[in-house]
Amino acid sequence: MITVIFGFWGKIYLFVTFLLLTLFGLSFFRNPSRQIPDDEGLILSPADGRIVIVEKGVEIPLVGGKATKVSIFMSLFNVHVNRVPTRGRVEDVRYQRGRFLPANRGEASRQNEQNTLLLRNAEGVKLAFVQVAGIVARRIVCYVGRGDRLQRGEIFGAILFGSRLDVYLPQELEVTVRRGERVKGGQSVLGVIT
Repeated sequence: MITVIFGFWGKIYLFVTFLLLTLFGLSFFRNPSRQIPDDEGLILSPADGRIVIVEKGVEIPLVGGKATKVSIFMSLFNVHVNRVPTRGRVEDVRYQRGRFLPANRGEASRQNEQNTLLLRNAEGVKLAFVQVAGIVARRIVCYVGRGDRLQRGEIFGAILFGSRLDVYLPQELEVTVRRGERVKGGQSVLGVIT
């Protein structure tokens, strides 16, 4: 509205500034529809972005045991809604205060503000995924709680203004992505239950 007002007043520099801000806001908060694969055993990417880490032998948050950690970095230009990687029941949700280091750095997983979800799917496989705030991201949004039953591809939250999402895949899963690859939330396959 204010953009239009500046346009009517003939304040071109203010009109252009607010028009760019409006376009950025519309782009950032977009939520495109996705074709969710329904094949059994697939673990989907919970976020749009670039794979920055694929690391085996990492401890799973909240439950212990070893996993393969897959980290997805979301730039300011990615879609920032987060989607459920596989259907199942939320066993735990834990929020942790922390720092705001750049989200593409490895230590962000340990030191940054974050929200961890633990999900158990129909096959009994436990999957942890962590919303991690970044240097610009100051708000983690999570719409689900303990006991909720979720469907694959369902939106469970968002991280605002650049961030990352860590997924801890049990070691028995076959990981299908590699570092540097671009993924789409609710569409790209991170792993397969074998």
